[in-house]
Amino acid sequence: MHSRKGRREIISGYDQKWKRYTDATGESEAIIFISLRGDILRFTVVTLLAASNSAVGQWMGKQTGCYADSIVANPNRPTVANPADITQYGVLELEYGWDRLWPVAGVKQTSVGGLLKFGMLCDVELRWTTTSFLSQTDVSGTQRSFGDNSLGPQIRIYRQTKRVPTLAFNYAIKIPSASTEDGLGTGHVDHAFTFLASKDIARFHFDFNVTQLLIGRPNMAGFYKNQQVNLAFSHVIRGRLQFTGEFYGDTQLNRTKPGFASSLWALTYTVVPRLVIDGGFEAGLTSGGPQRHAFVGATYSIANLYPGWRRRRSSSPAD
Repeated sequence: MHSRKGRREIISGYDQKWKRYTDATGESEAIIFISLRGDILRFTVVTLLAASNSAVGQWMGKQTGCYADSIVANPNRPTVANPADITQYGVLELEYGWDRLWPVAGVKQTSVGGLLKFGMLCDVELRWTTTSFLSQTDVSGTQRSFGDNSLGPQIRIYRQTKRVPTLAFNYAIKIPSASTEDGLGTGHVDHAFTFLASKDIARFHFDFNVTQLLIGRPNMAGFYKNQQVNLAFSHVIRGRLQFTGEFYGDTQLNRTKPGFASSLWALTYTVVPRLVIDGGFEAGLTSGGPQRHAFVGATYSIANLYPGWRRRRSSSPAD
């Protein structure tokens, strides 16, 4: 999938593991089933919520604490990994940025695009990733096109407690819209299945993603399969300024695309709670990954589209 927010995945083995987590009230629980099988690593995340009023209320957006007192941005930028926490309930949020990438020697790629997110339910976020402009320069000249798009939900299945991180599951399907004639897109549908975990530990924030990728094969049916693992971390430097780092890597996709490891480093600054700007660079740690990658961008929470939020604010003693 052609996106800086794009690839991830999992561990290895032949066994099966069940993990069960119960919320602080003890009234609802999430069960995560991870199936690890053979040389091609697979996983399935299944969430089962107990039939209780609190669990039903959570999915219907009536859970206590669903409406926030104020709008605060939840940036997925600038890392490849995404946080397990989602956009606030009812909030429409936009991330947008500029990228300059040198994927291999003699090739320069420039793109402008972003991510539109909507907190449809308390724990369900709808996501649309788009590349508005894509340009690639190589020995044959410069080609320009729209990039690919991807759509899908992110479902938070457990909120962070003292000992357990926030847990979520994300699915994305790529809609091939980039030009295949100019070599900027494959013209095939891809799928990404991601398990996410986020935790605050000793003044650091950590985001961990594992993803199974299914990449459409050119000129034949079926998919190539590979995985990605991401670990991102951040720490406040001073006031609104924050440092972010990430290590991630992909397994081998096919004979022409080997596995690789890469690192990413960035600074973010919170202008106001609903606006965060960022900038940084990526440096590949092994061959096969991006040689160099520079980027700048911003995350902005546009508005809360649910009228209940306005009623809540107007009835608040602080207002």
